[in-house]
Amino acid sequence: MMEVLVVDDDFHVAEVNAAYVGKVPGFHVMGTAHTALQALHVLERDRVDLLLLDHYLPDRTGLDLVRGMRQRGMRSDVIMVTAAQDVEVVEAALRYGVLHYLVKPFTFEGLRSRLESYAELRRALRDASARTATGQPGQAGQTGQRQIDRIFGTVRTPSSASTAPAKGWSGPTVDLICQVVARAESPLSAQEVAARAGISRSTAQRYLRYLQDNGSLELSLRYGDAGRPEHRYAAPPPPADRTQPPQGRASSP
Repeated sequence: MMEVLVVDDDFHVAEVNAAYVGKVPGFHVMGTAHTALQALHVLERDRVDLLLLDHYLPDRTGLDLVRGMRQRGMRSDVIMVTAAQDVEVVEAALRYGVLHYLVKPFTFEGLRSRLESYAELRRALRDASARTATGQPGQAGQTGQRQIDRIFGTVRTPSSASTAPAKGWSGPTVDLICQVVARAESPLSAQEVAARAGISRSTAQRYLRYLQDNGSLELSLRYGDAGRPEHRYAAPPPPADRTQPPQGRASSP
């Protein structure tokens, strides 16, 4: 079982991402963190195989966190899950050894394909290590071209049309809408979301439909006296079978 730390400044987004991870066999969410400092505390204290990391954090950027990890000799792997699309950020992520870079908004299938790719990478490395333990091929601790090709092949970006957001979409707007819906005491209509988020009704409708299609929001219908039923949106409840991390596990100073 691979232990995953989800790092995102938005509590609801972190919960949704953690729920996604919990649906993929072989992965366990050992905790969540909402700042770089919280994440460092967890990394220093517990075993973490993989970070699911946002770039925009309150105290430092996600890449600042990765740089600090490497300076401290922390070897946890990293998948960036963020709205940041600047070329400089992507280039820096490559230099720091980030394995995958998933742009918000994304679907469960997009995240699952990258987690499965990561699991295959770990298997390939284990297989190569087992083969070299016998000293074949070559000297002990070495591997052959075939095994090397398999290892590097696992970190190629999986192709999935559903992971790419529509042109012109804004990751921060997705996060804003998720926050508005999550904080509501009851399901909201597109007009109510638009008013609370400060965006147009048509924009709210487009984002809400996308988030409902990828499982980030739940749709319900409210029937009036006449006319079409009103679409209303709410945040999905966390899966009942997901183990909740202990309170304060990732938030102690």
